[in-house]
Amino acid sequence: MQNQTYDIPKLYPWNKGKLIGQKAPLKQQEVWAIRVRLELADRKRDLALFNLAIDSKLRGCDLVGLKVSDVRIGDEFQSRAKIIQRKTGNAVQFEITKQTRSALKLWCDHSNLSPYDWLFPSRMDRSNHLSTRQYSRIAANWFASINLPRSTYATHSLRRTKATLIYRKTGNLRAVQLLLGHSKIDSTVKYLGVEVEDALALAESVEL
Repeated sequence: MQNQTYDIPKLYPWNKGKLIGQKAPLKQQEVWAIRVRLELADRKRDLALFNLAIDSKLRGCDLVGLKVSDVRIGDEFQSRAKIIQRKTGNAVQFEITKQTRSALKLWCDHSNLSPYDWLFPSRMDRSNHLSTRQYSRIAANWFASINLPRSTYATHSLRRTKATLIYRKTGNLRAVQLLLGHSKIDSTVKYLGVEVEDALALAESVEL
């Protein structure tokens, strides 16, 4: 019997020829531009979701999994909240600014949400919260509304936005680490890409 030979197909990396990296954070003017569009369109849910995404710096799975009681005690929306992260099991705290509290109140009153309800329930089934896939689609529409490229921006852009701004203003990596809920400072350095940002900023300051 003759030995049979088979052609083994060549395997290529899934990211061959693609630009892979952290999603870009929003600039302040881009945050304002999206916020104004949502306000003018009276998109109460989207405005509350967008503002809280920026403030909380939470991963998508943690953001959509919030309940009303996580941010409101009685009729009062809290200026700070604390949750347990699903990915790490570690607690993380975040601030809720006045404009975000106002947006949350408008949204909860409009939807008649109780403390036991999901903060962002699915429109298909209120017993379930908004899925991360739905959140991604919603965020993609926000970015498209101000002509940001889909390949560069995603939900992680919202998580990184305020954290990046805080680092650039203060240079305090430890503070950003705590706000993001990272267990190691190395994770924060990698997540923000601060070494690259610092190197580029230094290069840009030198003129020949």
